[in-house]
This record gives sequence, C-alpha cells and structure tokens, in this order.
Amino acid sequence: MQTRKLGRSGLEVSAIGLGCMGMSFGLGPAADKQDMIALIRSAVEQGVTFFDTAEVYGPFRNEELVGEALAPVREQVVIASKFGWNIDPQTGQQSPGLNSRPDHIRVATEGILKRLRTDYVDLLYQHRVDPGVPIEEVAGAVKELIAEGKVRHFGLSEAGVRNIRRAHAVQPLAALQSEYSLWWREPEDEIFPVLEELGIGFVPFSPLGKGFLTGKIDASTTFDSTDFRNTVPRFSPENRAANQALVEQVGAIAAKKGATPAQVALAWVLAQRPW
Repeated sequence: MQTRKLGRSGLEVSAIGLGCMGMSFGLGPAADKQDMIALIRSAVEQGVTFFDTAEVYGPFRNEELVGEALAPVREQVVIASKFGWNIDPQTGQQSPGLNSRPDHIRVATEGILKRLRTDYVDLLYQHRVDPGVPIEEVAGAVKELIAEGKVRHFGLSEAGVRNIRRAHAVQPLAALQSEYSLWWREPEDEIFPVLEELGIGFVPFSPLGKGFLTGKIDASTTFDSTDFRNTVPRFSPENRAANQALVEQVGAIAAKKGATPAQVALAWVLAQRPW
C-alpha cells in the first residue's frame, strides 16, 4: 500500500483509507459487529492505516466498533473522527441542528476518545460548519485540544473557501474532507486551488459515488428504508437511469484493464492530486 502525506501537515496515511460509517449506520441495518471487526483488521493487514468514523454515526456505535477493532494496533493506524452535531454526550440522543460551541467540542472530544479507546485522535474534523458559531472559535477550541495532546490534527468537512481560510488562520488545517468522484467533481474549481495554496490535504469521501460507480446499482435497485441514499436526488430512479451511461463506460474500461469498476473509480481519484 502506498502512503501519502496530507498537505504540509506531515500526517502520513495510506493512499486508500477505509470509511467505516456504513458498517453500522446510514446504509440500512447495521452489519454483524464481529464481521466488521474482522473486516477492519483485514484492512490493516492489507496495509490500510487510515480509518474514518464520527460521533453521529449511530450515534456513537460506529466509533465503538472502530475503537474495538483497532485497539490492538492503535499505534500503527491513523483514526479520524468528527464532531459538530447536536448530540447529548451522555445518552447519544440527537436533537435537530448543529452544535460546535467550544464547550460542546470539548465534551464531544472526551466522548470520542473514550469510544475509540485511545487518549488521542489523530485527525478531528468539524463535521459541518455551524453558522451559529464563528469558525475562529471552533478552530481555537481544537487548537487547545491539540496543545493538550488529545488531538493531533484539525480538519473540516464540506466547508467552503471562506471558512477554510478563516479556520486555517487560527489553527492550520491538515485536511478538508468533501465528496469527490468521477460522478461528483464539484471541489475542483474553487476548493482545490485553495487547498494547494495553503498546503491542506484533501480526503475524498464517497469515491465510489456512494456505491453507484461499482456497477451494482441501477434504476431498479431498491434501498432499505433507513438507507440515506433514499434522500439523495442523484439516487432517484430516473437520475440513476440517466447516469447509467457513465457506469457502463467505467465498466468497459475496467473490462479492458482486467479490473473491477470500483478499482477504476478509485484509480481515477488517486490520479487527480498527490494529497
């Protein structure tokens, strides 16, 4: 497995990471816990060192899964998690809206560390920009956690150019996480130039187009009632049908290369930027 450094942060990760959300949240019923622990540990054996989770996935259950799976190899891996939703730190009850108040960030981080069975998190993202809290206050709160050794690096998820610059001025960002794939290239025009300018790494989520680019989903596919793709406009039956030509083209390239469509989709993402 090749490795890459996220921007100028010095944080080295495997070129391909493992997003763990769907193991217990968002894509239908949770998978068998022991099966997922085995999957995560198998990824480590294959050279994956970068694992992604968040407090909202469950809430809490996904972090607990990742923490248990990676506890035996904690010093060999990089774990990223996220704060920012309005979640009761004791009960896990989620209320509407966002919450990135500095006091809540601190409490949320303590919970993240406990569930991940670690005394530090390698990369802590603000999951979504909270319009009710200046981004400078968010960055300042994480800066304090970094000084205390509880967090190693700071990141943002799905932030725009203005908030990236403002946060980075207070606490340098190691990474921005946003959706990016053959099927979704929105970050290219505005986000990528700023990341290159500031030396911030980019972590694409859904590089397989939320599964669409694997060729295993078409207009007739039905999703579980708890699958978040039911609410994504691109996954309406008519839009899946309209985009089927892209999947077929990826499949044709894969056939020529003796690869799978998923491998082609990942190779394309890896070829776009060195970070």
